[in-house]
This record gives sequence, C-alpha cells and structure tokens, in this order.
Amino acid sequence: MKNISLKLSLFLILLSPLFGEIQLIKKENSDSNTTLLVIGGIHGDEPGGYFAASLLTTHYKINSNNLWVVPNLNKDSIIKDNRGINGDMNRKFSIIEQHDKDMQTVEDIKEIILQNKVSLVLNLHDGNGFYRKTNKGNIFNPNAWGQTCVIDQCSLNIDQPFGNLNKIALDIKEAINKKLIEEHHTFDVKNTNTKFEDEAMKLSLTYFAVTNNKPAFAIESSKNLPSLSQKVFYHLLAIEEFMNIMNISFKREFELNEKNIDEILKDNGTLSINNNISINLTNIKKTLSFIPIKSENNKFKFSNTLGNIVKEGQNFVVYIGNKMITTLSPQYFKIGDSCKEEFEAVVDGERISLKSVSNIFVNDNFKIIKDDEYRVNIIGYKAVGQIDESDINVSLKDFDKRFSIDADEKVYRIEFYKNSEFCSMSEVHFR
Repeated sequence: MKNISLKLSLFLILLSPLFGEIQLIKKENSDSNTTLLVIGGIHGDEPGGYFAASLLTTHYKINSNNLWVVPNLNKDSIIKDNRGINGDMNRKFSIIEQHDKDMQTVEDIKEIILQNKVSLVLNLHDGNGFYRKTNKGNIFNPNAWGQTCVIDQCSLNIDQPFGNLNKIALDIKEAINKKLIEEHHTFDVKNTNTKFEDEAMKLSLTYFAVTNNKPAFAIESSKNLPSLSQKVFYHLLAIEEFMNIMNISFKREFELNEKNIDEILKDNGTLSINNNISINLTNIKKTLSFIPIKSENNKFKFSNTLGNIVKEGQNFVVYIGNKMITTLSPQYFKIGDSCKEEFEAVVDGERISLKSVSNIFVNDNFKIIKDDEYRVNIIGYKAVGQIDESDINVSLKDFDKRFSIDADEKVYRIEFYKNSEFCSMSEVHFR
C-alpha cells in the first residue's frame, strides 16, 4: 500500500447539497445505464456503513457501468452519533408527517431511488450481535441483525436481471464467508418476509424500493465487531461482490484488509476555507485559534465526504463522520481580491516558487522572500521589532509550540496579507 494519504486530496466535496438536501456522488461511464446505488448513514450511530460508503467515493475508480453513493444520508444524526435525532429515519418511507424534520431528506432519497438509471439499491447498517438461525446465546441468535444480507422477500414480480433477491443474497453470503477475519464472523441471509411478517420493516427504505420494483438489500455488519476497520472491511467486501454481480468493473487503490483500512480511516483529509486556506485535518490539535476568515458566507470544502462544520457560538467545530476533529476559533478579516498566486521562498538553502496555498516541507530552515506589497505573518514565530516576518531564516526551534497545527508540534501557519486584507495561508512542515 502506498500514497493512501494522498488519494483523499483529489476529491474535494462541497458542503452544499448535490441533490436537494442530499450529497449524491456519481461515478459513471457512458457504456451502460446499470447503476448500483449505495446508501450510508441512515442511522447515525452505525459508522461502519457510512465510513465504508465514504471510502467508495475516495478510493475506488469505476471503469464500467455506474456507482452512485450517498455516504451520509442522515448527516445531523451522524454528527451526534445518534440513531436518529428526529426519530428512526428508516421507519418513515411509507408515511411521514409534513412537519417531520426528516421529510425533505426522505423525499429526496425516494426520488433518487426511483431514478430510471438505478438498477439495485444497497443500504448499509451496523446491527446488534451475530445472526444465527438457531439460538446460541445473547449475541448469537435469530433476533440479531449483525453479519447479514437482509432481504424483504425472495424475488420481485418483474422480469429484470437483479430480481432474484434470495439468490443474489446467497451468492453474497458465500463470497464473504470465504474471506472472514475470524471464523465466528460468518454472514447469513436474513429474509424478513416483510409483507406478511414484519410491520416495522414495511416502513423501511428497502421495502419502499422493492414495492417500486427496485431490487434492494441491506448489509449489516455487527456492532459487536471489535473495531471500525473490521465493520468497514465487511461492508466493502459485500459492496464489491454486488459490483461483481452487476458487472461493474472497478479499481481499488489499496489492498483490502483490516490493517490498510485502519490506516485510511486515520487520514481525515483536508479542509479548504474560501479557497485561500487549506488545513490538514490528520493529527490536528483539538483547537486552532485566530483562523482568518470572513465574518459571513464562508465556503468550507472537505476532501473527505463525511466532513462537516457545525457553528457553536463564535466557533466552527469540524467533524469527520461522528468524530469531532477540531474546533476553529475565527479572526475576521476582509479577504483580498487581487492577491498574488505565488511567492518566492528559500527552503533549506534552495530558492523555490511557493503557491499561495501550499505545503512547505523543511529539514532545517526556511524564509519567505520579501515583497514590498505584502506582509508575512509566521504564526508562532515572533520577530522582535518587526511587523513583517519575511526575509528571516526560521527553524523549528524558533517556534512557540503552542501555535502548532498538529499534535506533534511540527506544522505551523504562514499567512500572507496585503494592506489590511487577508490573502492566503500555507503550512510549513518540519521533517
């Protein structure tokens, strides 16, 4: 596995919705209308599903047919790590009250499911215990949902290529059970026989789909698995088998195993603010102060599709899925509209051109070459008697470590100003 941490930076996802209130990411080819729709995060306390969906958007290339992904359907509940802050969203697909706060999201995902292009719907969950057809204790029993491929009925009443739900589920089960991490992680098929036996499931997303002649399945990893990486592993195994069945050709940018998934999940990606600040969110400190932004209408973009911003008082709290990453305390500035895109710098004795929003990697020292129209502010370094901190050789030992961006105290901010207006920020990384 190599360069996993770099892959996320290639996929910047705007925080504003892409389909009504929903973030829908499409990876399409012109060769076919065959489309797998993967939905993560209908329950906010089931991270295996939504982190797996997110990895599909950032670490998979689709070479034939189509993949659509909704990584964070119930994003407000994901942030709160709550099944549903407005009640169970997966019980609102038959009847929903007009005043229900989930109504717009439910109506939007229904519209997506009913798109002609959608060939099969896959809803990702984490369920309690380990499903067994016979009772083998509190964790292993017929009432458990974990480690199952769930269907509402055996087949659809139409002649279409993915209508044999039971056979597809059995094929998925057989494929996954050849690649288990532990023997007791076995998958099975759980048929809820919804129409005749399960009143609650009649209100669910998958039953809405099948009653509209759309093949639909739920994958449930077990909440009793010891790590998030294991939950994601089994979800990705299942998704890949569905893609194989649907002849969706794909390339994965890492070897599929628990260790690699764990490393990927540690990489939170980057946060871009107003296109003039880029902050690496991996190994970041819990709070960053005096972040130069506008007083309103700031644009936040994440490389991670589970990224989100919550305004709390004057601060901005950064989340990746259900993980609170850092809190940004702002300092408000007017943003310059005619700033340079490159500056000159000397890094370890070599002169370079530095893009206005970039990363500098330093062994010994660096300096920003003076430009009379700009002021340089190196956060954590204090030049005695100087307002402008350009044309000064700066080493790691010169910084007040309280001002580092990262927990290892090796990454610092370089800010560029023109007159009293903020232009841009770069990061300097000491090796």
